[in-house]
Amino acid sequence: MTVLMAEKTLMAAETAEAPEACARFLAANGEVLAKLGEDLRANPPALVVTCARGSSDHAATYGKYLIETMVGVPVSSAALSVASVYAAAPVPGNALLIAISQSGRSPDLIATAQAYKDAGARVVALVNDETSPLAAMADVLLPLKAGPERSVAATKSYIAALVGLAALAGHWAKDAALLGALETLPEGLVQALRREPFGLVQLLGSATNLFVIGRGYGFAVAQEAALKLKETCGLHAEGFSAAEVRHGPMAIVNAGFPVVAFAGSDASGASVREAAGEFAARDAAVRQLDALSDETGQSFAALAGHPALEPILMIQAFYPEANDLSLARGFNPDAPAHLRKVTETR
Repeated sequence: MTVLMAEKTLMAAETAEAPEACARFLAANGEVLAKLGEDLRANPPALVVTCARGSSDHAATYGKYLIETMVGVPVSSAALSVASVYAAAPVPGNALLIAISQSGRSPDLIATAQAYKDAGARVVALVNDETSPLAAMADVLLPLKAGPERSVAATKSYIAALVGLAALAGHWAKDAALLGALETLPEGLVQALRREPFGLVQLLGSATNLFVIGRGYGFAVAQEAALKLKETCGLHAEGFSAAEVRHGPMAIVNAGFPVVAFAGSDASGASVREAAGEFAARDAAVRQLDALSDETGQSFAALAGHPALEPILMIQAFYPEANDLSLARGFNPDAPAHLRKVTETR
C-alpha cells in the first residue's frame, strides 16, 4: 500500500479501522449471538431470507453460503420491490429474516423487513446505525459497531457485516473451529492490510473492463470487489462465480483482458484456479489471490485459521489497492460521481 496516498482518503483510513471494528463487534455481540444460536437450534426456521442492497447484499451472499453449508437451511434473497412497489405480503410461515444495512434507513428495506415480521418471521438486523428504524424493529439487533463511516465507499461496515454473519453461522452450527478462528481474526486483518496481492495500479491503470471471479465463500468478495472498482475507479467490472463465468461470459476473455481472482483453500478454490489458469493460457492479464500461497509470507489460509474466514482477509487486502487505483486514475474514492452515502430506494 502506498502510505502517502492512503493518508489522503477516508476510504483508506476507514479500511484500516476494520480490525478494531471486528473486535468491537465480537465483544459487543457475543452473548446475544450465543443466545441466538441456541434459539435457532431449538426452533430452526424452515427458510432464511436475506434483505439488503449493494455491498450489504454481497455480504448476504456470504451469509447464504455459510448457513447452507454449515446448517443446511435454504437461504433466499428478498426482492425488495415485492413489498415496497407491489405491496405484496409474504405467506406466513416459520422464516428467519436477516436484514443487513449500514444506515438502516432505506424505505424498501424497511418495508420488506416489516412485511416479513408481520407474517411471523423473526427479524435479525445487522446494522451500523443503532438509532435507525431497522434497528428499532428488529427482534434481535446485532450492531455492526464499525463507527461512523464517512466515505461513500463502504469498507469497514462491509467487513463488520461479514464478521457478523460468520459469527451468527458459527453459533448456530455450534462450530468451535470457526468461533475459535474468529477470536484471532482482528490480528489477521491487520496483517492483511500490509499485503499487495494484486498490483491493481499496474493491472488496471488504463483498463476499461474486467472480470472478478470467486466461488463459494469467496463469491461474495468477488461481487464486492467488482462493485468497488465500478464506484471508485470508473471501471466496468463484473463479478462472477468461477462456474457461472463459463456459461457465456468467458467468450470475451482473450489476450490482455484483465481478470482478478479470489481462490480459497477449500474445494471451491480449485474451480477458481482452473478458470484463472484457462484465462491465463489465452494470455489474459490474470491476477490471483490464492489463499494457499505463501510467496509473500504467511498464507491467507494460515492467517484466517478457517476457510470460511479467508474471504474477509482477502477483501481487507483488496481495499487499499482499490483506493490507490482510484487515485491513480484521477478519481476521489470518498465521493464517487452520482452517489451518496445513504441511498433511500423505494
